[in-house]
Parts: sequence; structure tokens; C-alpha cells
Amino acid sequence: MEKRYVVCLTDEQRAELECRDADPLTRRQRHRVQVLLRAAVGDTDADIADDLGVHANTVARIRRRFAADGLGALTERPRPGVPAKLDGKAEAVVIALACSPAPDGHATWSARLLAHRLVELEVVESISDDTVRRVLKKATSSRGRRRVGVSQRG
Repeated sequence: MEKRYVVCLTDEQRAELECRDADPLTRRQRHRVQVLLRAAVGDTDADIADDLGVHANTVARIRRRFAADGLGALTERPRPGVPAKLDGKAEAVVIALACSPAPDGHATWSARLLAHRLVELEVVESISDDTVRRVLKKATSSRGRRRVGVSQRG
């Protein structure tokens, strides 16, 4: 079967790829460089995939990206997803609030109380209690228990 996307490297592109191959790279980047170099020589997708330990479809996708983007195929494309609501400073505020005394009428801070307080303090425009819970879990917080949590006082 004839390949739809054939890799033909110019001398400049080949030199760039060989130079990058000598540099420290992530495993994914190194695979991309080696796939392009070997595909230009004429190796089959199956041979390249077996030698590099990747799937033949991965080799085909790298060749297709090279046909569309040139050496841009070596870089990561932006991944979909929502940016984080809280940066490091906002997370520190969450943890500091969780370690502070609970509001009047409450024995401990709940994730919902913390979320409402963050909005009141204008740290964020809106936030869910699940997001607060994840931040506290990451910090191994217990939202007010005495022996375990972010703060060791008590």
C-alpha cells in the first residue's frame, strides 16, 4: 500500500533533526525526531514502530503532522481544557482560611463555607466547593481537625 504522507526532508531539515536528536529531549519529542528521520530514509511504519516501541498509528500521525506543519510536528499542540481557577496564591489563601478559626456558629470550616468566603474576599469571582475540596486534599487538609491537616497547631 502506498503511503499517503511521504516524509521528504531538505538538507536543512535533516540537519535540524539530527541536531535536536543530540540534544536532551523528552521521550515523546525523541520519538518524533526519530520517526521523521527514519521515515525520510524509507523505513516502513511497522519497522519504525517496533524499534521505537510505539504504535504504527503513532508513526502515521507524526508523518501526517509533518506534511501539514513541517518541523512544527515536533512540538506539542495545546491541549483542550479549562485553565485552573486558583493559582498558587489563591490556593495559599484557601489553606490559610482552612487553618483559621471557624466562623461563629460552626465547629469547623466546610468546603462550602470556604468557597463562599473566597467569593466574599474577592479571591475568585466564583468557585465550587469541589474545587476547594481538591485544593485541601492536595494539601492533606482536614478542615479543622486538631491532629491532622495543614496546620499542626492545636
